[in-house]
Amino acid sequence: MARMPLALLAVLLLLLPVLAQDSRAPRVGPPRPAATPNADAPLETVEADVSTRTLEVTTGFTGHEIIVFGAIDNSQAPEGDANYYDVVVVVEGTPFPIVVRRKSDVGGVWINTSSVTFSSVPSYYAIASTRPIEEIAGPSVLERNAIGFQHIKMTPSASYKGVLKEYEVAAFRDAVIRLKKKQKLYVTEPKDGVVFAGRSLFRAAIPLPANVPVGPLVARTYLFRKGEAVSAHIARVTLHRAGLERVVHNFAFLHPAGYGLFAVLVAVGSGLLASTFFKRRNA
Repeated sequence: MARMPLALLAVLLLLLPVLAQDSRAPRVGPPRPAATPNADAPLETVEADVSTRTLEVTTGFTGHEIIVFGAIDNSQAPEGDANYYDVVVVVEGTPFPIVVRRKSDVGGVWINTSSVTFSSVPSYYAIASTRPIEEIAGPSVLERNAIGFQHIKMTPSASYKGVLKEYEVAAFRDAVIRLKKKQKLYVTEPKDGVVFAGRSLFRAAIPLPANVPVGPLVARTYLFRKGEAVSAHIARVTLHRAGLERVVHNFAFLHPAGYGLFAVLVAVGSGLLASTFFKRRNA
């Protein structure tokens, strides 16, 4: 009988380490490292399109508005962060040569004293962006992508090379931009020209004035993140003449002599009709 307590005591001594181990917190393994961005994740790209691919310009054309819309594929923007990306839309018209003249006061008479011919100047240029482009990227990035009035590629003809200084060329460039703005052919949409709808969808409205030159338009859409352009997309819109305006245009360019004679006959006939009408009215 005396041996029973000793046996129970021995059993308890053997079970004590096991009971102590079970009372400790369960082991969950080593701590997991903090989550890091997946380096193999696909890069974000921008896809865009325009509301119309062709637009007819007739004698009654009073202007139009095209919608540039698109989405960001593989968007990495956090939920609720609307400022993670910036989008810039540039719509550019067909480039044409242009002559810029400077007038000076010579003996009380304003006459043309100098001129510069730029071989290639966009006929139309519009910018829309999520915020002012100066806040989106630096001058070097804007220059590289030809974004902004000051970064439009305007190169004087070869005959002016070495004749004009850089500040003189800049003055003529500013004159071109000022004239185009006055004609509403160079426009900048105000803040929020590009509007996001959700994490990746966006849209921009680009106005086309009634005097927009006929020809192809190129809509360039840029995706910016942290001041750098990470993706770009190009869409095209074609403006073409239709109706009576097309007939008159083709007649003028295909048969210039006949068009000139026809214009003179119309002017003479209109003058004779007006003269006869006023004579009868005063009789």
